[in-house]
Amino acid sequence: MSVFASLVERLADLLQPLFGASAAAAAIVLFTALVRLLVHPLSRAAARGQKARAELQPRIAELRRKHAKNPERLQRAVLELHAEEKVSPLSGCLPSLCQLPAFFLLYHLFSSSTIGGEANELLSHRLLAAPLGGRWSDALGDGGLLGGAGVVYVTLFAVVAGVAAFSCRLTKRSMAERPVLPAGDGEAVPGMGAITKVMPFMSFFTLVTVAVVPLAAALYVVTSTTWSAVERAVLHR
Repeated sequence: MSVFASLVERLADLLQPLFGASAAAAAIVLFTALVRLLVHPLSRAAARGQKARAELQPRIAELRRKHAKNPERLQRAVLELHAEEKVSPLSGCLPSLCQLPAFFLLYHLFSSSTIGGEANELLSHRLLAAPLGGRWSDALGDGGLLGGAGVVYVTLFAVVAGVAAFSCRLTKRSMAERPVLPAGDGEAVPGMGAITKVMPFMSFFTLVTVAVVPLAAALYVVTSTTWSAVERAVLHR
């Protein structure tokens, strides 16, 4: 934690001439961008894997028809198919999993009053009028929606809602281009209908995360989510 706090402080010092009192917030955005650059090769691999899995759908549908009465054999056959075609069913999760340590570091860093036995000086940093260690509930209690901190959060919510709407359209378009085929004889895959309806709107749950975590962690989420939407649009075009 002390090493990570020093890294954020050093980045903030470098950005101080450009961003003034909001230099630490800019440092978090820059840190997020660096993390996403490191994860980008995994994102590219995940995009290739998604396309490959879509191409396997007709063969998987045939396996479902063939082993409809033997779920265990069906599971083995699907895994064998993925191994044969060198397609990992979990590759799409890797970019998100690799980012979790960075998110939790920021969360704990701006939730702790002390670091290494000393006062956490990062808590004194702000994004305009909003403290980086504060939360949405704190902003509501300090001036409400039209207060200085409240306006910062309203702006973040607006950005997240816009990005979520863009991601929702991308998901709907992707699902229309690569529909999940029925299990066989026209029978739908159990539970797939509900998943298909909910999946495009999953990106809106980011609004909840932004509302409950410290502002520093919320900045990470907003920056990473925006990056993901742009990256996805480029990689899946």
